Amino acid sequence: MNIFSILATVDADQAAESAAIVPIDQIWHQITNLGILEALTFIAFGTVCLLYGWRVFKILVVICFAAAGLIIGSLISEIIVGTANPLIAVLAGIVLAVLSIPLMRWGVSVLGAIAGGILTAALWYALQMPEKYIWMGALVGIVAGGMISFIVFRIAVMLFSSLGGSTLIMAGALALFYHYSFTSDHVHRLVFNYNWFMPLLLLIPTAVGIFLQNKFIKGHQDWSL
Repeated sequence: MNIFSILATVDADQAAESAAIVPIDQIWHQITNLGILEALTFIAFGTVCLLYGWRVFKILVVICFAAAGLIIGSLISEIIVGTANPLIAVLAGIVLAVLSIPLMRWGVSVLGAIAGGILTAALWYALQMPEKYIWMGALVGIVAGGMISFIVFRIAVMLFSSLGGSTLIMAGALALFYHYSFTSDHVHRLVFNYNWFMPLLLLIPTAVGIFLQNKFIKGHQDWSL
């Protein structure tokens, strides 16, 4: 192999790395770090969110905004102080969690819009469209999800709670399969070699959750915010 072929190979590898926007390595690292007990907890809590998110959506909204506050607080502290200050992160989490209670309808609509963006981005990735433009797919979902969420409130509830439950179930199930030696290599190949694998695991349970929650909500005519 001459120097030109080596440089061509290096350039091709660098181009492939730069084109890869979706952090599959980081996602897989987080999943495989889950223990068996944590994976089972994810699956159990995810099932509750998937089927009965419409009953506990207020708690889910507060939890989501508290988590967002922790992340925002950590970023702000890194900018101001230079390091992640847990006190600032906790204060930001508390502030957003408290604000989400009186602004519950707006909070649900925002989460519905974000869920729509995640779903369309996952679909974009599954169809193997250029990853550097995946933000376009996400933007379409955010706009569509946001419009639907502001028009029909219960759709926003079903959308974000079903997606959240589906995400937890997917992470827990993959972690369990990873811990069994006879399936770990096969699951690893599916995750890294087939773009449709993880989006499919995310989209199918989400669709099932929306369908079932819609039936449950119709059976409770007094359900409201």
